[in-house]
Amino acid sequence: MGQKKLQRFAEVSTFSNVLQYPENMPGNWNTFFHNNNPITLELACGKGEYAVGLGRLYAQRNFLGVDLKGNRIWVGAKKALQENLTNVGFLRTQIDRIATYFGPGEVSEIWLTFPDPQLRTSKARKRLTHPKFLRLYQQILRPGGYIHLKTDSPSLYRFTKWVIDLYDLPVIEDIEDVYAGESVSEVLQIKTHYEGLDIAQSNKVHYLQFMLPATPLPDKESALKILLLEEEADRRS
Repeated sequence: MGQKKLQRFAEVSTFSNVLQYPENMPGNWNTFFHNNNPITLELACGKGEYAVGLGRLYAQRNFLGVDLKGNRIWVGAKKALQENLTNVGFLRTQIDRIATYFGPGEVSEIWLTFPDPQLRTSKARKRLTHPKFLRLYQQILRPGGYIHLKTDSPSLYRFTKWVIDLYDLPVIEDIEDVYAGESVSEVLQIKTHYEGLDIAQSNKVHYLQFMLPATPLPDKESALKILLLEEEADRRS
């Protein structure tokens, strides 16, 4: 591990706005944020550009970036401290453990900003909009809470729409090309480090906002797997 990463790991452990694998957090986030304002998560936040950007826009809401990489969290946490954004914090942990940190209905919204699209069909269950993860989000989202996906991956965008259709999830907004319109909302103008890299080279940024039902999602993974295998066969033909 490089010296810079080691320095960041050491420094991030001293930041007042960062928690690393904390215990006994469900129902106690008011002690971290010092208020009872609604909590929005940015999952797989990387450098936390959306947590910080949203924190600037909405002072009466709390924002928590979640990621496993401490050296990346360091960037957003440092910026939030420098700007005195007391409504922005960071949680270092694995995404698949997220339900252990929040009680039912304790999270208002979830943002997935340029997550790894996990393009290989064999890794589809690692996509953060896979039903496996949506069931985790259901455990912590308040009724009527939103999921936001912003991605430059056509595959992840298409996959998420399959999931939405398969489970008949209410769609609030579906924008195939965010920057093609005459005006872009200030929320969607926030850009992450990975958006700037244009890894997918699709020349488009996609956005979906949808809701989850209160009841657990049924098992429809077999139907989803068929769609994935058909897509894989089309790519090979």
